[in-house]
Amino acid sequence: MEFPISRGIGARFEYLDEAGSTNDVLVTRATGPDAPAWPDLSVIVTDNQTSGRGRLGRTWLAPSGKSLAVSVLLRPRLESGLLPANRYGWFPLLAGAAMTLAVRSVVHAAVRPPGDEDAPRHEVALKWPNDVLIDGYKVSGILSELLPDASGLCIGAGLNLSLDEHDLPTLTSTSLMLVTGSIPDPDTVLAAYLSALRNLTANFLAAGADPVASGLHAEVSALCGTLGTAVRVELPGGHDLVGTAVGLDPDGRLIVEDQANGELQAVAAGDVTHLRW
Repeated sequence: MEFPISRGIGARFEYLDEAGSTNDVLVTRATGPDAPAWPDLSVIVTDNQTSGRGRLGRTWLAPSGKSLAVSVLLRPRLESGLLPANRYGWFPLLAGAAMTLAVRSVVHAAVRPPGDEDAPRHEVALKWPNDVLIDGYKVSGILSELLPDASGLCIGAGLNLSLDEHDLPTLTSTSLMLVTGSIPDPDTVLAAYLSALRNLTANFLAAGADPVASGLHAEVSALCGTLGTAVRVELPGGHDLVGTAVGLDPDGRLIVEDQANGELQAVAAGDVTHLRW
């Protein structure tokens, strides 16, 4: 694949015919002896990832040529110096918002041509913290990792492009092809994601990594389909929290109103299930 549009967005762009994990490849290169050659917004992408990893130790596998695995290197800096540690927690949400915007643009362009009010409507939303859903079915997942030397972070994303019903990894998955009825152009989708990721990051850092002043808090909240939804959160340690997701706190944590006692709890990590009563 050539990816002519996407190559013009990434500071360094490499397409691999195959990779075990694009995150592993990028982390190794970004912290190795050739690290200076891997600047902010470097990109590695493949359509044949054989050992991909998702959140909570899950695997992300797909038939060759039917999905994209992309990892982006960010080396965020502020004019005043290093990025505060508590602001790194916004990058998974930022990346999820970027992918949501990219998927939404592709889906709406494919199924809602200008002037066709009778075309099918699809809800593309962010599931906290960084899964992208179409009509409640997962099309993309994101895994963010700090570099071992703390010089930046690597954001890995998997996106289901042209999987059919027999390829889907779970009953709650989907692909862009299944939703739109046509095989998407990988370069168009990737370029939309990289552009959104670059712009959201630039605005965030320009505002001193303030999620409110930069508009990131509002952007993520508007895209997040989890907010206002009844949820079950599997917390670390094996405990469940059931209630209603009511908002995001200043650190990007999900605020859940516990249905048992009405108390508000801020969730920093956990597996979220949207409940349908």
